[in-house]
Amino acid sequence: MSSAATRTAGQDHLWSVDDHLEDILGTVRPLEPIELQLLDAQGCVLVEDVTVPVSLPPFDNSSMDGYAVRVADVAGASEEYPAVLTVVGDVAAGQAEAPYVGPGQAVRIMTGAPLPPGAEAVVPVEWTDGGIGEGPVTGMRAHSASPEGAFGQVHIHRAAEARAHVRAAGSDVKAGDRALEAGTILGPPQIGLLAAIGRATVRVRPRPRVVVLSTGSELAQPGEALGTGQIYDSNSFALYAAARDAGAIAYRVGAVADDAETLRATIEDQLIRADLVVTTGGVSVGAYDVVKEALSSVGDEDEAGGGIDFRKLAMQPGKPQGFGSIGPDHTPLLALPGNPVSSYVSFELFVRPAIRTLAGLKDVHRPTTRATLAADKALTSPQGRRQFLRGTYADGTVTPVGGAGSHLVAALAHADALIVVPESATSVEPGTEVEVVLLG
Repeated sequence: MSSAATRTAGQDHLWSVDDHLEDILGTVRPLEPIELQLLDAQGCVLVEDVTVPVSLPPFDNSSMDGYAVRVADVAGASEEYPAVLTVVGDVAAGQAEAPYVGPGQAVRIMTGAPLPPGAEAVVPVEWTDGGIGEGPVTGMRAHSASPEGAFGQVHIHRAAEARAHVRAAGSDVKAGDRALEAGTILGPPQIGLLAAIGRATVRVRPRPRVVVLSTGSELAQPGEALGTGQIYDSNSFALYAAARDAGAIAYRVGAVADDAETLRATIEDQLIRADLVVTTGGVSVGAYDVVKEALSSVGDEDEAGGGIDFRKLAMQPGKPQGFGSIGPDHTPLLALPGNPVSSYVSFELFVRPAIRTLAGLKDVHRPTTRATLAADKALTSPQGRRQFLRGTYADGTVTPVGGAGSHLVAALAHADALIVVPESATSVEPGTEVEVVLLG
């Protein structure tokens, strides 16, 4: 671990939030790039510039259903005096060859079809009679008689300028242009662009694989009947969803009972599919804090400096935390507290940045802003602890939701922000400007 020396301060050392986060981000490294099929690369970060091999569109084509014409043949056309042209063929999208458009002629054309040779513009079908005319009549500016093989005639009621309704070759991107630059996150539009320029694969940093597991013999699975003294396992579901929201491929492991050997074996079994392991529960000072018991000695004899360090942070909620590496590949592991609010707040502050760092993203933190506190009374906070309270943010104002208790799941579900009370403050009065972490 790059910061192993800093993790020898002992169990009585009180870490700051910033130092703990710095230790994590100083250790976690972006995943190695791989070549992925286009559909598998969604959500990944591009690691190299992509150059356009072929102009897009690759040829002049029609942006409308209508008729490809010469400009001179429709000059001055009107409802009263339409131009009457001989239709010499059709051209559809994907058609390899198109008929030549000579003087007095037109070719019926479909959207996306290549502009026929000789044609200078496209007249939308709405400007015509749809090709149902029977031939020249009095008052119409008729052209030469239909040649052999003609498709009839079309009456055109409006003039068209050169290149009207024609999408020029290279008008989107030209061959040699940079389509996407390294560092781009590949969303649906980017995937579409890569496909449009003919790329079947792309070199990216893969989405991190994150294994989430809860600990506690008291945990039952949603859908099961609760036994005496049991509660439902909500943490692993919340953290699984949070990992996916952060861009990871998440795997949720069912709750593990309070048995150190079982927990150690479960984690070791999961390492084959993990770039990061996240546990929740069992990191405090209780008699059944099995995460500490199972993992405290892991890596102690590892010359590369592996192992999990359990520490106390100057924060509320989320004072007990664990961080280190495990297994032959030194897979990072973050051990979070078991109370639901503590677990989720810890994820947002520490795990989300680690996931996004693994993914190769530059911006790894939630956005922050300043907001005016709207509350009925002053907020209180313990001296020397950075407190994170749940709140709702709108139009420069933040309102607390629920209390400070780390078990208040319902209040957390209605929050979209964290109100930050700094270590130096023991109270914050209504109307005070505070720092806010935006979760939405």
